[in-house]
Amino acid sequence: MDIGDLLLDAFGRFVTDVEAAIVGLSADDLAHRPDAEANSIAWLVWHATRVQDDHVAELAGREQAWTELGFVDRFGFSLDRSDTGYGHGPQQVAAVRPDGPDVLLDYVRAVTDRTGEYVRRVDAAELDRIVDRRWDPPVTAGVRLVSVIDDCLQHAGQAAYVRGLVERRST
Repeated sequence: MDIGDLLLDAFGRFVTDVEAAIVGLSADDLAHRPDAEANSIAWLVWHATRVQDDHVAELAGREQAWTELGFVDRFGFSLDRSDTGYGHGPQQVAAVRPDGPDVLLDYVRAVTDRTGEYVRRVDAAELDRIVDRRWDPPVTAGVRLVSVIDDCLQHAGQAAYVRGLVERRST
């Protein structure tokens, strides 16, 4: 297995996990928060996808799908166009309320496709490329990709957990 295939598999698992967490849910289900300080399924999926879009677009030297493909307008949130959800408080989490799972799935798939275009051409030299010198040690493209994969899979698992709470609530 080469590097690109390995990374494609890891990012592909995010899509599969998100599909399992959100398909069949209503807008109210997606917006459900276990308590006033908790994140909703919609926010967890949107935020993880925004971070992947932001970080991988930067690595690839291209515009984010969020703006280039018009997802910022399709979602229609009252958040800044560059917002990725980092540092959101309860009111901002509540503002992430799509009409249903379709737009979330479309965004996840579009970002994953674009990520795939980048990771298919990644080699060892690209993984070693320093992309952020604000840290010690400096962050490489490889470390950034692992960080994004970790964030995506954690948030997908959290969304699946909240879905379980939603499903229990309605029984």
